[in-house]
Amino acid sequence: MIALKLLQRSYLGKIKLIYIDPPYNTGKDFIYRDNYHQSLDDYQEKTQQVSESGHKLVANLESNGRFHSDWLSMMYSRLKVAHSLLRDDGVIFISIDNGEVHNLRKVCDEIFGEPNFVADIIWEKKFAPANDAKWFSDTHDYILVYARNKLKWSPQLLPRTEKHNARYKNPDNDPRGVWMGGDLSVKTQVENYIYKIITPSGRAVYPPAGRAWMCSKTSLQEMITDNRIWFGENGDRVPTVKRFLTEVKQGITPVTIWTHDEVGHNSTGRRELKRLFDDQGLFDNPKPVSLIERIVHVANVQHGDVVLDFFAGSGTTAQAVMKYAAEKSIGVNFIVVQLDVDTAQDSDASKAGYSRISDVTRDRIRRSATKLQEEIKKFSFQDYGFRVFQVDSSNMADTYYSPVNTTQELLPTLVETVKPDRTDNEDILFQVICDEGIDLTLPVIRRDVCGAEIYVVGDNPIRLVACLEGPVTTELADNIARMKPDRVVFRQSLFQSDAEMTNIVEFMRQKFSVEKLSML
Repeated sequence: MIALKLLQRSYLGKIKLIYIDPPYNTGKDFIYRDNYHQSLDDYQEKTQQVSESGHKLVANLESNGRFHSDWLSMMYSRLKVAHSLLRDDGVIFISIDNGEVHNLRKVCDEIFGEPNFVADIIWEKKFAPANDAKWFSDTHDYILVYARNKLKWSPQLLPRTEKHNARYKNPDNDPRGVWMGGDLSVKTQVENYIYKIITPSGRAVYPPAGRAWMCSKTSLQEMITDNRIWFGENGDRVPTVKRFLTEVKQGITPVTIWTHDEVGHNSTGRRELKRLFDDQGLFDNPKPVSLIERIVHVANVQHGDVVLDFFAGSGTTAQAVMKYAAEKSIGVNFIVVQLDVDTAQDSDASKAGYSRISDVTRDRIRRSATKLQEEIKKFSFQDYGFRVFQVDSSNMADTYYSPVNTTQELLPTLVETVKPDRTDNEDILFQVICDEGIDLTLPVIRRDVCGAEIYVVGDNPIRLVACLEGPVTTELADNIARMKPDRVVFRQSLFQSDAEMTNIVEFMRQKFSVEKLSML
């Protein structure tokens, strides 16, 4: 949850697609440390549960009177942040099972607005029935789809397949190409559109009972003249309208039932993961890449868009986005968030040397990128690397002191805002990037200029220049300002004196119009 809140600074209203596969409310425990005010002893006394690493577990047993509300409360806060992250033309897809789909829809109706509900997709997650099921064999899950603004988002059509095109024929060798016959009658009964049609064989044909022809006599004759009406090979059949493949929209409108032969099933996801990890099954039910790739396609993700998954698990979403982008030769950024929790002690992941789920996530992204680079030769990856961030306490010291609490001994420490034990300049830099609301995926170049170490973030335009090491001089300030960055950050302790700091700051502001200049 903290990671999501931090992402708001850089990605508020910028995410095109959010896909999440949250932990289903099965009556077991789910590991989300949302209560930071309760002591460990109190928590253990009430729940008698704690992870091996000391993380608190939120118990959600079926005997709990708040069985549904505990899970929904966990989801509600995260979906509220998700809503703020979406672009106006953004969309969210949420995988869920029978247990909470009805409750989750009510929560999503409240957060996203009932008019922004798009679809409840049924995904066939199993290809064979379970004969040992007590009542019904559960072979499907749901995927809820909500738009940030339904009037501004529309799905991308699915590509036509040979199966779709096979229905188009050309029995009369029409030069306009293959076509398929369509009904000439409609339900709306207009008196002038109910009339007799004489076929070429001389047969009289009327519209079916309760229906009318789709056009007037004059329009029909024009269509006959244009060879757009088909009466059959012998000219005695009920007339149909010729709909040419070249004139239909070049794609298929998505439907709400996704079968396993189209987008894969649970076993597909397991096999894909095993192929990546040398035949090791590290997760029980990872989603198939083809399912997430279908979601990315339908969401209409384009070049430069950002996709977010804040229940990353094994990292299927990251792999699917990279594959989608590679096949289309476009650039798409992804953000995946995963709690840093331990793998089960006797699990395959633990035996394979992965102590945390996030270790599996990171390794899958690495392996997927390498695999894609080998398989998809037409797309040359400029950079298939990724950045890894971990939520931590701030690098900055608390500088908000009231006069009554400020002592003479404390005054020297107020000059430097960076905590004394934080010496990693890149760590400090990315906090600045996050605090300033700058895209975390922008390129970062380290340069040595005038004896100082600076970091240049972004290119054309340069979003930020940060000087975190070395003396700050007028010559350095002149070099930085000539880069015309949007923002400049200096570490205050690098100035030789307060007077020099004042002079350099004023020099940059007057001569080069830097939008924002700040000190650490």
